[in-house]
Amino acid sequence: MISRRSLLVTGGAGVGLALAWAVWPRDYAVDLAPAAGETQFGAWLKIAENGQITVAVPQAEHGQGVWTVLPQILADELGADWRTIGVEAALPSPLYANPLAADALFGTGRVPEAVRREHWVRSALVLTGGSTSVRMFEQPLREAGAAARVLLCRAAAARWSIEWDACETRDGFVVAGNRRLRFGELAAAAARETLPDDLPLRIGDAGRLTGQPLPRLDAPAKVDGSANFAADVRLPDMVFASICQGPAGGESRLVRVDRAAADRVSGVIAVLENTRWVAAAANNWWAANRAIAALAPRFTTRGALADDAAIARALDAALRGEGRRLAAIGDVAEVLQGDVVRADYAIGVGVHAAIETPTATAWWHADRLELWVATQAPGAARAAAARAIGVSESAVTIHPMLIGGSFGQALEHDAITQAAMLAVTLKRPVQLTWSRREAILHDRFGAPAKARMAARMASDGRILEWQAKIATPATGAALAARLAPGDPLLRADALLPERADGYAMSGAVPPYRLPALAIDHHVADLPIAVGHLRGHADRANAFFTECFLDELAHRAGAEPMSYRIGMLGHDARLARCLTTAASLGGWDGGRPGSGQGLACHAMAGSSIAILAEAQFDGAGRPRVDRIVAAVDAGRVINPDVVRQQIEGGIVLGLALATGAGPGFTGGVARAQRIGDLALPRLADTPEITVELLPSDADPGGISDLGVAAVAPAIANALSAATGNRLRTLPFGAS
Repeated sequence: MISRRSLLVTGGAGVGLALAWAVWPRDYAVDLAPAAGETQFGAWLKIAENGQITVAVPQAEHGQGVWTVLPQILADELGADWRTIGVEAALPSPLYANPLAADALFGTGRVPEAVRREHWVRSALVLTGGSTSVRMFEQPLREAGAAARVLLCRAAAARWSIEWDACETRDGFVVAGNRRLRFGELAAAAARETLPDDLPLRIGDAGRLTGQPLPRLDAPAKVDGSANFAADVRLPDMVFASICQGPAGGESRLVRVDRAAADRVSGVIAVLENTRWVAAAANNWWAANRAIAALAPRFTTRGALADDAAIARALDAALRGEGRRLAAIGDVAEVLQGDVVRADYAIGVGVHAAIETPTATAWWHADRLELWVATQAPGAARAAAARAIGVSESAVTIHPMLIGGSFGQALEHDAITQAAMLAVTLKRPVQLTWSRREAILHDRFGAPAKARMAARMASDGRILEWQAKIATPATGAALAARLAPGDPLLRADALLPERADGYAMSGAVPPYRLPALAIDHHVADLPIAVGHLRGHADRANAFFTECFLDELAHRAGAEPMSYRIGMLGHDARLARCLTTAASLGGWDGGRPGSGQGLACHAMAGSSIAILAEAQFDGAGRPRVDRIVAAVDAGRVINPDVVRQQIEGGIVLGLALATGAGPGFTGGVARAQRIGDLALPRLADTPEITVELLPSDADPGGISDLGVAAVAPAIANALSAATGNRLRTLPFGAS
């Protein structure tokens, strides 16, 4: 049998095997449901007699390549043939908990780290987000691959009557001299072997899969159309549903619908009313959505409705109020004295606009609920569905599906709870899909923010004092309340003195060495719901910092790249990114009329610098012609996936910077369709170059990195092109 030091207890804490066994209960075992001819090796992999290897991946795949990179880590350590690797979604378990994502999204930094990590593991908090997948699971996956490799070598050595450490693995075989055996031939015997006290990890570079641009495992099925998303689920007797909710903001209550009009729509099966929404079920979704329009629902709303002017007033009011100190160095006077530079910046509401709108398929049968859903938080979704229909969580089964984009929207579970309620009422399977209008109107938006920046400069241009007052909602607290309601750790954190929200202020502390600084969070109460959007709050805070720094450089008469590098101190990684981007992009110093701008940022253990070339077209709209990014993401597992993520982040950041926000008037979004968001098309997308810098650092997060850095680089380029400084995102709102 696999010993207690097996990979069964390695997954989820990223610590050594002995320590993991010492602090974790035995009942964290996970059954991967091996099929006939398969052998399970702990919580992470199965090996079939034909040599097929299946890796359990606890992170949602929504285009970021995690279903390739995480198996690549295990396959590398195992010595597998990449052509034999497959993936299955892992079900929620403490072994797959992601406390790193909880820290990134909730910002619960005041409770000791060891307590936080143990709590989130015991709570089985499975999350995908915050650029944490590789950082969280690299070590447990390496240990899982190493443990299986040792067991296979022991089984082979027993057949050959040699010492097991005389064996090695290569391309799916255990090899010793001229002898070799396939993994599949050894799997059953290997599972009965025991592990040594010290688990040897692979060393050396020969034959390694790490660092290779291996083909993505999810790509073929997506190309040929065989990949299954939540909307592809088909069950016997299933109906399709559409929904209409009240205005954005406030508390809405349904007061009237025209049922007779809906009944006249061909294919309609039922109309279901809730205090907060009305849904129509039909034999096809188009009929259900037409029925929603025919119902002409009317709502009454208490409280403030979402409105652009109201949002702006709330941010301004927050700036006038008292802030919560995030960071301080030295003594920064409340009102800076001397040669003080001041500037106000703003960033608007960010909308996810993923290709796949919120969709969930629910089936209530035999007093149990089954859900096929696109979710980045399966445990939270299961708990919310159970609460919605009044059953225990053990009566709910989640089937995680591939996600058609997300950018953070799939952390929310509104559509999932609604589908569960519809299935219980109708007593038949239901697939609920939100219309694009609903997806925009009831998004959990990327938070808007305003910043009041001030700096005192010496006569030689050095920055002596830096002050940032940032008004934005407490997004981390909002995420925690929705994803972990009633959690004791979060309740304990809330009892501590008020502080800056860790999520909302992510990236607000400049990477530069400044003699004195003060960063304050002015918590804003807005009439919209906010949540996680790719780029984190860094997409706002990097914009504030890097644009203001550029203004200070020009005021000092300094070249912007040298000005930055001179203040980076010992951050050699960020400095190398800056010099590389400048060299590759042909940086000419950002002289007036050049249309070139630079920006840099560090987050999630990675660093990036971006050079952008931009100008205004004949209609006065910003046009980005070229982007060069230099990235230090630490040790790279799959360089193609990293480049894809950086490029994708840059394009999303470009869309958020140059497109249009949802726009609210009286609780209604002016954007009703994708086309209303003025997203960049292929013809609008600039030439993008991504250079990955060699690094020995641990792998860093990369999903959010490009989003955060691109907008300030574009803003700085537009300022160099025209001499006019745009301080508001999106640029069309300036």
